[in-house]
Amino acid sequence: MNADPWRAGLAAGWQVIDAAQAGAPISDSADVVVIGSGAGGGVAAEILTQAGLKLIIVEEGPLFSSRDFHMREAEAYPRLYQESAARQTRDRAITILQGRCVGGGTTVNWTSSFRTPPTTLEHWRERLGLQELGVAELVPWFERMERRLDVAAWTTPPNANNAALARGAAKLGIPTAAIPRNVKGCADLGYCGMGCPLDAKRSMLVSTLPAALAGGARLYTRLRAERLLARGDRIEAVDCVSVDSAGRSGPVTARLQARHFLLAAGGIGSPALLARSGAPDPHRHLGRRTFLHPTVVCAALMPEPVAAYAGAPQSVYCDHFLNTQAIDGPLGFKLEVPPLHPLLFAATLQGHGRAHAAIMAEFARAQVTIALLRDGFHPQSQGGVVGQRGDGSPLLDYPLDPLFWEGARRALLAMAEIQFAAGARRVWALHQDCAGWGSWAEARAGIDALALEPLRTRVVSAHVMGGCAMAATPEQGVVNAHGAHFQLENLSVGDGSLFPTSIGANPQLSIFALAARNASRLAASLGAGPRLA
Repeated sequence: MNADPWRAGLAAGWQVIDAAQAGAPISDSADVVVIGSGAGGGVAAEILTQAGLKLIIVEEGPLFSSRDFHMREAEAYPRLYQESAARQTRDRAITILQGRCVGGGTTVNWTSSFRTPPTTLEHWRERLGLQELGVAELVPWFERMERRLDVAAWTTPPNANNAALARGAAKLGIPTAAIPRNVKGCADLGYCGMGCPLDAKRSMLVSTLPAALAGGARLYTRLRAERLLARGDRIEAVDCVSVDSAGRSGPVTARLQARHFLLAAGGIGSPALLARSGAPDPHRHLGRRTFLHPTVVCAALMPEPVAAYAGAPQSVYCDHFLNTQAIDGPLGFKLEVPPLHPLLFAATLQGHGRAHAAIMAEFARAQVTIALLRDGFHPQSQGGVVGQRGDGSPLLDYPLDPLFWEGARRALLAMAEIQFAAGARRVWALHQDCAGWGSWAEARAGIDALALEPLRTRVVSAHVMGGCAMAATPEQGVVNAHGAHFQLENLSVGDGSLFPTSIGANPQLSIFALAARNASRLAASLGAGPRLA
């Protein structure tokens, strides 16, 4: 077990201010204000602080550390996730898991750490003109962040949930591989999505943020950035408001001033903040082409206990169905498995009453496979648009088009065939009209007959990308290849909203690498030399 760095750090005088507990309006200033403490903001905060810059980090979520993580769903979801792990698109057809806590998604994700696929980078270079983002240019940044965050292939034998994917695929001649994970001293508990109680997950919570605070950064928690205040082409300040435990705006206000503002509030939060602030958008790219990996799900009943709640959540993946599709053709998909915990499984599972209860009664023998569809490369793929509700809170509109549904049907067929090959007794596509099938032949006919449409078909995602897309020119996007805003000279973006498409892989390592690269350049431009740990 690793020591909780927050206990000693707070005792030593780390500057952490809970805005919800402040008794008066807050006024503060620094060289850089970093908005968001997740993968992008956390990496940037360490690099900028080590370069000698004075930093303020703004996080709308609360601070919880390992001593607060009790592996309880009912406790973790409202504390650590946006909208209690029930954030949805405008039509409620897609449920989106996003972190809302210190460390952001890195505190609650399942640790999968992939480099950006070369095919994705090549598409960005050849089709979008992002010549600086080739494989060779990014390898040094991937390597540095892998060393910094202990990213390595997981060599412990997979749990039964992951082993079923590997076993079924092998019987069909389909290759799989081990997932790299950012862990050190992992006890294979399986509760990564509720915060690691051992500090084994090398999230921002236990790595870059402690380093930044030790270097003099100030962290404001439960403080939401509401509006950037501009004069001409420069941002002068950001106005913020406190947030209560349910995520509602509170009574405390804050105005934070800086030489530079780094936006890392996530693929929904960052474009929403810019839109609320009336940021220049002459070519109407802001908030548009926001991409998920829309994910469809197959559940299987195995003859023996699976106990998918125990063991590393994700340790086996399959890219066969990505690699056999042209990147700009019909949507390819990546196969992984999720951990299963009763609350989230019950909320995602279709049906109600006795039918729902009958499946839940077999929870210990349930195996689940997911297919993450690679969106944003086909000429017809437009993704979603980040807008606002009447109260200014962000809302993603993400229409699911025929291109997606065609890919979803292929994905359901692939997953069902693999699950039966792995020994499944019964398989269900998570679809409102699906009562399950007892053989691959039945499943093939049943999936072909399913009416795939929003709300009838369960679609989920944990990856939000785009909305502040990188581009070669202002006519093509919101920021340049280093994250610098095209119209606002002292504002940059440093999270997954930079991506001009989805990437076809879990995005955290891609965000780490780009954030390190871009923050190092920013530090140099602000008059200090960057030093990476």
